[in-house]
Amino acid sequence: MTRPTNISTLGTQLYFIPVETRMPLKFGPETLTSVTCARAMVSVKDRHGHVAEGWGETPLSVQWVWPSQLSYQSRHQDLMAFCRRLAKKWAHFDGEGHPIELGHQFQSKVLPSILAEHNAAPRGDMPAMPWLAALVCCSVFDIALHDAYGQLMKRPIYGLYGPDHLGQDLSAFLSPAEGTDVAFHGRYPDAYLTRPRARLCAWHLVGGLDPITREDLTGNEPDDGYPVLLTDWIRRDGLKCLKIKLKGTDAEWDYDRLLRVGQVAVDYGVEWLTTDFNCTVTDPEYVNAILDQLRDEFPRLYGMILYVEQPFPYDLEGYRIDAHSVSARKPLFLDESAHDWSLVRLGRSLGWTGVALKTCKTQTGAILTACWAKAHGMTLMVQDLTNPMLAQIPHLSLAAHTGTIMGVETNSMQFYPEASRPEASVHPGIYQRREGDVDLRSIHGPGFGYRIPEIPRKLPLPVEECGQFE
Repeated sequence: MTRPTNISTLGTQLYFIPVETRMPLKFGPETLTSVTCARAMVSVKDRHGHVAEGWGETPLSVQWVWPSQLSYQSRHQDLMAFCRRLAKKWAHFDGEGHPIELGHQFQSKVLPSILAEHNAAPRGDMPAMPWLAALVCCSVFDIALHDAYGQLMKRPIYGLYGPDHLGQDLSAFLSPAEGTDVAFHGRYPDAYLTRPRARLCAWHLVGGLDPITREDLTGNEPDDGYPVLLTDWIRRDGLKCLKIKLKGTDAEWDYDRLLRVGQVAVDYGVEWLTTDFNCTVTDPEYVNAILDQLRDEFPRLYGMILYVEQPFPYDLEGYRIDAHSVSARKPLFLDESAHDWSLVRLGRSLGWTGVALKTCKTQTGAILTACWAKAHGMTLMVQDLTNPMLAQIPHLSLAAHTGTIMGVETNSMQFYPEASRPEASVHPGIYQRREGDVDLRSIHGPGFGYRIPEIPRKLPLPVEECGQFE
């Protein structure tokens, strides 16, 4: 439907902001010690010629989006090159509509061809960039598009996902699972959103290399005023929820890690645990055996596990593993596999019971996936990509508005807290955890409520600048 509030894109700016970690973060077989954050500005106009600018950001987490034995630097450079390609495409995208309509159209019709062109272009001996990596690169522009719409309407973006602004109902984007009575006709995203809470319970990430107690210290840890030991983090931040990174390839190590972290959790009053096998498991029995042993030997720890996160390879279509035996023991959440709602539909048929949403797979995709999952009785979580700076704000807002199983994962304050110092001067409650929570009360105003004019951050020069600007 043509509406006067429909927007189209005018131009884009792309920035790269390098960030160094204070502690290494292990992703499966790889370790993250630095990351480049991509930040984008998207300029839009409505049918009356009114113009606004919006912002989006995400870490280009190479190890997560593109697991490979290929060198980190090669993948890193390829991701940045793809972002630059997308900056040009978004600036000259000829679609018109609501951000969800534009985002869906771009991801379903345009992004696949851009990725195909990128992978077909001469790139030495580079293998094909995966779809997850393409989505993460695209997300900075998609998030900025949603922010720009809110800026144009002078309203928070989460108040603009209903029939007054969206010209098509959810049936234009989603199809229900067979054998259900779910119907999306006449339904809009706002029907599946919740009234946001001012505070959210914060999940702390226990990485595979993180020291648990003093016996784990090597002497190479930073002395920068921030905690190093898990015990110190729990005491300082009042943590109640811990996410435990496991190997998925060494059952003895994984079980011992669960016991060690679990014992600290019990001793220090932590209430909930979750396990993350980082897509390294190919046999459900690997997970089942660990859970069953924990249930039999340490039933209290077993009871503290709220859910299990993505043990199996993220290529869900290539690895159609029947996961019913795992979800019969604990709620089982898709993460890397949940590229969009259609893969969540496949996951549900294989036994998965929940979805871990991420803004880094686009705001459009996160909203549509949340709607599909909630309509089918699946539970939600919002997981971190160690989001610093601006990336933290849409991340926390998504958790606040979609209704998760328990709070939100947020860990950038563990690995690069100083990176967000300018943003924290305006939003102190979202870059620190106190009494186990993050405080979202500083997020207000149009779009995502960044309050960018108040943030004392000096950006580098853009690496791409395409189209027109305000």
